[in-house]
Amino acid sequence: MLLDTASMYFRAFFGAPEALAPDGTNVNAVRTMVGYLSYLVEQYRPTHLACCWDEDWRPEWRVDLIPTYKAHRVVTPVAGAPDVEEVPDPLEVQVPIIREVLDAFGIAVVGAPGYEADDVIGTLATGAGRPVEVVTGDRDLFQLVDDAAEVRVLYIGKGVGKHERIDEAWVLDRYGVTARQYADFATLRGDPSDGLPGVKGVGEKTAATLLQRFGDIDGIVAAAADPASDLAPGPRLKIKEAADYLAVAPTVVAVARELDLPRGDALVLPSTPADPDALAALTERWGLDSPVERLTATLAG
Repeated sequence: MLLDTASMYFRAFFGAPEALAPDGTNVNAVRTMVGYLSYLVEQYRPTHLACCWDEDWRPEWRVDLIPTYKAHRVVTPVAGAPDVEEVPDPLEVQVPIIREVLDAFGIAVVGAPGYEADDVIGTLATGAGRPVEVVTGDRDLFQLVDDAAEVRVLYIGKGVGKHERIDEAWVLDRYGVTARQYADFATLRGDPSDGLPGVKGVGEKTAATLLQRFGDIDGIVAAAADPASDLAPGPRLKIKEAADYLAVAPTVVAVARELDLPRGDALVLPSTPADPDALAALTERWGLDSPVERLTATLAG
């Protein structure tokens, strides 16, 4: 099981009511994130689990290709300083606590310098040699769905408790493209939440139709450039006008799959907390008795 951790703790923060620690700090995201873990482990009983981490939420190599990539999420930029993601103050203080609780339990936290959690997930899901469940609220990760390799997405767009199980048939039925085509579909359609403009005038239906006819972006671009192709004048012009974008966007949208990351035993889900004393101290300091007790019991079960 591979968790898109930031996707989950943002959802936990915005979806749960305020919960105050003894010192008055809001720890709603911490409590809810631990609750999410208990629920998912209870439901799926994974042998291995990784909380995948954004070591770089807006990698420079992606920004170099598409400068608008996630630009709207950047706190007022400072010349020469790294980009800082806009995070509500009450959540920002909770993220290190979440990390400390995961470490105390001994649950693997995996990141890679210069890469996002999506890239970590893409790498760990590829060639895993066992069934993989990817837990995320990010549709871009539908590109990883692979029935033959037993990779599916547990999509939490409607909530963790109401997640949808995404397989190849689901993607095809919902979008009219295969999971292998999904990254190209997202490139064509665009995604305002990631600052990806897409091809102007091309929405989901047109993107799906183009991919059904021409296979992938390379095939679509080739058809637009070929006077003999039967591509209609409207879409042909739109694709030609977006040539610069289409030359770089697929690299931005595609998740990395070949990072050097720990696998195997490093990701085994523990049955008991790795550091009981640290966990006890965190539980007392932040008032986490109920969620920590539940997760401890769930791991032991």
